[in-house]
Amino acid sequence: MDGSAPAPEVGVTEAAVPTPGAPEETADRQQPEAGHVFRALAALRSACVLYPEGHPAIEAQVDDVHRYAMALVANRPLARLDIIRGILNCDGEALPRESQVHARVLAEFAALGIDSVHVGAGVSKDEIRTVGQFLAHDHRGPGTGGAVVEVLAERGVRNFNLGRILPVNHRVKERLPEAPETLHDEGYQASAELAHDVFDRFDQGFAPDVQSIHDLLEMLVGRVARSNVALSQVMALKRYENRSYLHSVNVALLATRLGERLGLERPELMQLAEAALLHDVGKTRVPIEILTKAGPPTEREWRMIHRHPLIGAEILSELHGLGPLTPVVALEHHLDFTGGGYPDLGPDRRPQAISQIVSVVDVYESVTGARTYREPATPDRACVILARMAGDKLNPALVKAFVSIVTFFPIGTIVRTTRGELGVVVGTHDDDALHPRIAVIDPAGPDARPTSVLDLRERDDGGAFLRDVAETLPEDRVRINVASVLRRFETSDAPD
Repeated sequence: MDGSAPAPEVGVTEAAVPTPGAPEETADRQQPEAGHVFRALAALRSACVLYPEGHPAIEAQVDDVHRYAMALVANRPLARLDIIRGILNCDGEALPRESQVHARVLAEFAALGIDSVHVGAGVSKDEIRTVGQFLAHDHRGPGTGGAVVEVLAERGVRNFNLGRILPVNHRVKERLPEAPETLHDEGYQASAELAHDVFDRFDQGFAPDVQSIHDLLEMLVGRVARSNVALSQVMALKRYENRSYLHSVNVALLATRLGERLGLERPELMQLAEAALLHDVGKTRVPIEILTKAGPPTEREWRMIHRHPLIGAEILSELHGLGPLTPVVALEHHLDFTGGGYPDLGPDRRPQAISQIVSVVDVYESVTGARTYREPATPDRACVILARMAGDKLNPALVKAFVSIVTFFPIGTIVRTTRGELGVVVGTHDDDALHPRIAVIDPAGPDARPTSVLDLRERDDGGAFLRDVAETLPEDRVRINVASVLRRFETSDAPD
């Protein structure tokens, strides 16, 4: 990673909790602009159908869309509006009241095959005007959704993109696999196998050998956490049910990276990795049918799930040879930064600093994992979700440090640029999370090898970015072996 952002001073042996800000308002009170963007965009489309270009009626609607869009991105670089089963979501948070108010307009866009609008902070009236003309005269419905980003990019639109969300059948009965078919890094594979054995002992109601846990931690901290190949698979979209042992391995890996960024010494890193690895051990006492059911849990099932921190802390307290903070993290990892969350440990109880670290990583790792009833979040969307939780549920200093590590487009992410290039992220920048370095791939070439390297921070003579990331793509949709590409960049066999 290029550069190094200053890290907050956090130790794992003391709380070190800064004074929190005021809790955020609920999403519906805070973001009426989300629904207004769709309503104004629908009015703009109608005006473009009825009137010639340049007509005052069109310009008035352009002004409306631009005003609401700018209000939406006033405090963030990007806003993502998605219509999911008729409910409007802004950056991953549902807005039921706005959905009801704008139900007709949302249904209209869904019928057009457009149920996702991404607004960038630099959106201009010219871009909005172009989108309106496109919707009025060139968009042909759901069948054309896949090419919308590229078409708009060719017309100079980079900060107001339209898209389609692929539906997920939440009634599917099949369980997702516990792990991907292949783990690309040998150390990661060995760690996963050791973790499987450890958690299998917990599942059977027995105490695992503590030495086997320590051997696993030595491998994770000393080797696997430094492998870009392993981390690319941890931070990518997951097509497996990561509530399993592999989720715990992933949380331990990412927590180790965050701990290194925070400047923790080796003994503190080992305590952090141990606590992160075992934070969810209480779920081994929750029926597997509840954890992997095809649909969201019922209220009764949620009550059972919410007991797992207490159960985990009890299990770990009785296991001799663990660090003193490991049971504490199991107990506290679902407590909010400001003291809410579960379990209820009293009004003045706030989580220890080490628990706050694990909480940040646990949220990221959970939302980027698949469920039988929902798709995984992309890394960039997961970072937005973390940002929205910062200050209330999560420690904002830790969120900032973590996002600077994983970035919006982590190493190993497959992206398509606004110029149509297909590539794999091979480097990131602390000072610009939205413009990584990518290895450009020719999908028609032999073995889809990288042909060149582009730094997306490159600008033209006027100071505008030459290209941006238009979309991220899962590995199973393109013929690219990400692990092979990254290995080339860990050796000298890489293009200039």
